[in-house]
Amino acid sequence: MGEAENIAARYRRRAGLPPGRYTFFEPGNLFLIHQRERLLLRLLAGDGLDDLGGARILEVGCGDGWWLRKFAEWGARPENLLGVELLPDRVERARSLNPGIKVDLGDASRLGQLDGSFDIVLQSTVFSSILDAAMRREVAGEMLRVLRPGGAIIWYDLRMDNPGNPDVGGVGRREIESLFPGCGCRFHRTTLAPPLARRLAPVSWALCHLLSKLPMLLTHYLVIISKPVR
Repeated sequence: MGEAENIAARYRRRAGLPPGRYTFFEPGNLFLIHQRERLLLRLLAGDGLDDLGGARILEVGCGDGWWLRKFAEWGARPENLLGVELLPDRVERARSLNPGIKVDLGDASRLGQLDGSFDIVLQSTVFSSILDAAMRREVAGEMLRVLRPGGAIIWYDLRMDNPGNPDVGGVGRREIESLFPGCGCRFHRTTLAPPLARRLAPVSWALCHLLSKLPMLLTHYLVIISKPVR
């Protein structure tokens, strides 16, 4: 099988996770959602990207379109949003949940978009599901190609391997910088280790906030990657 087929197989295996693991009704998951939203909104505002009304935004590996919906809530116009997703069942669900947002079925290593078409390109936990180094480079190259000079890539993903899940592989700082040569990369650690969050959030959000001050307990990078203006 090629890497795209391998990725699809990995996601099918994840379908057996306990129902409700990633819903807003699970306190640990809700804490983690709020944690990364607060950080991303702060970073966007700090970069002068808090007015999203005219921004053209692409998400690769958009799943059911959750992030696209969030950007619409934050002011982006639905007609300026595009999602690309590898798995047909997820595309169908994304289209049903986001009737005003275009979602294409496709492989992110071969995006059918023009050079410099987007102001923001987003990926969330896509690269940790790509275990083939060559495909990681291809997807990163396509993301950079369709981003306009001066635009921003938003990266959210595991920074370390998950010993309990061989289907994912963390992506470290050095590799991220090598995937986007010549770009400025600003790294921020986030996401309290999910097993801790799931155990502690039902008891004390304050304790979760306190533990989130310890970098060693944060499992993901949120990176703003700036494409230079040449």
